[in-house]
Amino acid sequence: MLRKKIIPLSLVLITSLYSQDVVLQELGVESTVITEVAQNAEVSADLAQALSTTVPSIDMNRRSGIANDIFIRGQKRDNISVEVDGTKVYGACPNRMDPPVSHILANQIESVEVIEGPYDVETYGTMSGGLKIKTKKPTKELHGELNLGMGSWGYKKVGATMSGGNDKVRMLVSASYENSGQYEDGDGNTIADQIDEKAMIGNRYKSQDHDMDAYTKKSIMTKMFIELVENQELRVSYTGNRSDDILYGNTSMDALYDDSNIYSVEYNIDNISDLYKNINLQYYASDVKHPMSTKFRNASNTPAKDITNELTTDMQGLKLKSTFDLSDYKFLIGLDGSERKWDGKYYNTTTGAALPTGNSKSIDNAKTKNGAIFTKLNKDFGALNINIGARYDDTKITHATMDRKDYSAISANIVTTYNINNDNKVFLGLGSASRVPDARELYFTKGVNMIGSPNLKQTTNNEVDLGYEVNSEDFTFKIKTFYSKLDDYIYIQKGVAKNAFENIDAYIYGGEISASYFATDDISLDTGISYKRGKKDEAMANQSDKDLADIAPLRANVALNYEYANNSIATLEMQASDRWDKFDEDNGEQELAGWAVMNMKVKHALDKHAEFTIGINNVLDKTYAVSNTYADLTLISSGGEAILLNEPGRYFYTNLTFKF
Repeated sequence: MLRKKIIPLSLVLITSLYSQDVVLQELGVESTVITEVAQNAEVSADLAQALSTTVPSIDMNRRSGIANDIFIRGQKRDNISVEVDGTKVYGACPNRMDPPVSHILANQIESVEVIEGPYDVETYGTMSGGLKIKTKKPTKELHGELNLGMGSWGYKKVGATMSGGNDKVRMLVSASYENSGQYEDGDGNTIADQIDEKAMIGNRYKSQDHDMDAYTKKSIMTKMFIELVENQELRVSYTGNRSDDILYGNTSMDALYDDSNIYSVEYNIDNISDLYKNINLQYYASDVKHPMSTKFRNASNTPAKDITNELTTDMQGLKLKSTFDLSDYKFLIGLDGSERKWDGKYYNTTTGAALPTGNSKSIDNAKTKNGAIFTKLNKDFGALNINIGARYDDTKITHATMDRKDYSAISANIVTTYNINNDNKVFLGLGSASRVPDARELYFTKGVNMIGSPNLKQTTNNEVDLGYEVNSEDFTFKIKTFYSKLDDYIYIQKGVAKNAFENIDAYIYGGEISASYFATDDISLDTGISYKRGKKDEAMANQSDKDLADIAPLRANVALNYEYANNSIATLEMQASDRWDKFDEDNGEQELAGWAVMNMKVKHALDKHAEFTIGINNVLDKTYAVSNTYADLTLISSGGEAILLNEPGRYFYTNLTFKF
């Protein structure tokens, strides 16, 4: 029966709170867990694309044909955290050409937990939300999978995974290759065409590069799990990504390449005693190299504007967690330490020569060191579950030529869930969390001007969440509301050439609804709705607009699923957005028209070893944009207004998957 099976496009998702392999408690307020992530990534392996069409609280920020960014309830950058198998991941580009979610591919993922609010004390920097990404684990049995994808505009993808082992050693290897030409919007304009229409000649693409591919991306992931003795396991993993010539049309530069590496070495012990359930020690590291350049633009024909800004970042950390079962109490305590380095330099792309003194560094050897202790406690009192978390952070930020910055903060939350009966429950969450300014906000330099503001305070989010959930035989429904008060929120002011970032006070409120109705054993209807509103307490100096940027309007997804055969499903989906008419005009945003697009998809199982998917996205070939133009991104402009990047038009695709 359909209601007993997993529907990959379902918007009603399992919720739970994880601590490595130890499930502390299922909750419904602070997180949403999705599986079958790869099934929602038909256009590409881009994780942002998959999440934004699956989770109501997530919106996508269109940056390119790939490597797009996400917002969780209107929050992005360091206001949210991204963790891959326990490894904290950052991008190197200050202009978000390589956001953290771009360094892992959808086809490598087992599940994604979306933290909605300040409810994760285990991960550094989870102020307003975050992602906990778990990649596929190696298996004892020999398993393999081959995935082939093709689509409009020359899109092609090849991916393969092999896993196997025995009782002592398990291994997994996964590799993929992906390439695409420039997508066309609903008017038939490529990425380069969209820029030709509005941009000044220097920001347009050279004639020889005008029709070049949008990107090429290669990735490999390897894992080895070794059981040294009973209940003790060593886990080693590596993920490498190599992306080349990625076009970012509405910025003045494109990425020559993005190279990233993610490493993890983990030692896990289970069932130490009746009280001591688990200890987990993990060393992790990640690094990214990202040179962005004017090479493909007309500007580079002038030697003084033939510029590359090469950014590098690397992160390493150590985390120790212990879990105890003390009678009816589940208790976790942990230590967390990490260091992030971030450096950037300008040079002439053709000659390799550094720019003149005073213009050569964009970020000068900034280091962020964090040490923390955290704890969680979970207890059931009959139908009432209470989960409490707390974390203390001590952070130091240094720069090659600037004074050291010191920050400390206590984060805490309490989440209560009351089970009214077997089908109905309500939940309430109260949380407070902080995050420190990053090196871009403090020190970023462009030319002789320091755009960053070295005296920024850390931002604190105080939030309340309330919700109700029902799960019955034929119907599931969840509604969540939230109010977030942001103290010393870090915000950029448009048109300020020096120290453009400042602390303001603001607030965001809203809610999400997700529901599924199983009309018959074969037919189901899924829907997800999201609304949020953000305001500054006071307008910034010499401004009047109190609207907060990046707050998308009312949006909804509705999907009709028909299981016409075993494991074979046809889906008709509508995605829609209200007009974006509440925006921060003073800081670069603009009014965007509402939109609605239709998508169609059929996933057909040939047998238990093979399946294919065919589909059409944006069936009616609409021209529309999903992300706005807040000055936090450096975008090229026309007549003083930043240039939007439209979404893809009608897109045909097919995927073939073979398993054994």
